[in-house]
Amino acid sequence: MKAIYMLIGALSFILMLSFQAKAQCDPSAYTDECVSQLADGFNFVKSYEINGAGGSKDKIEYSYVFAKGTQYFMNICTGSESTDGIVLSLYDSNRKKVGTTYTNGSFNRGIVYPCNATGIYYITFTFEESQKYCGGAVLGFKR
Repeated sequence: MKAIYMLIGALSFILMLSFQAKAQCDPSAYTDECVSQLADGFNFVKSYEINGAGGSKDKIEYSYVFAKGTQYFMNICTGSESTDGIVLSLYDSNRKKVGTTYTNGSFNRGIVYPCNATGIYYITFTFEESQKYCGGAVLGFKR
């Protein structure tokens, strides 16, 4: 009987540790990092938190109204030089993909998009072999 209680206690401890590991994502630290990495000439607009909940989320989506004649810059930060498998994709109001940070098998940290039509654009973050599922991103603009 004592062995059963010890086994239950050990399993409870392991489960508690696994839940704490998933909760350790702090995207705000990465968004702060991203603001300082905006490309020259771009003004900060908005930051985005990327928390894939340890892999339980496949996609995170935000929307923003883009204005015609404006260039937008979006950048991913993860606390390292790599994007940790986080892919940013940009879709226009018709859900047509107009940009992505994943091209030809390579992960890029950011993209520049020259907006040709005012409307709602969708910014999605997905994960390709990510280890932490955690990061931040920023949106900047210039006219």
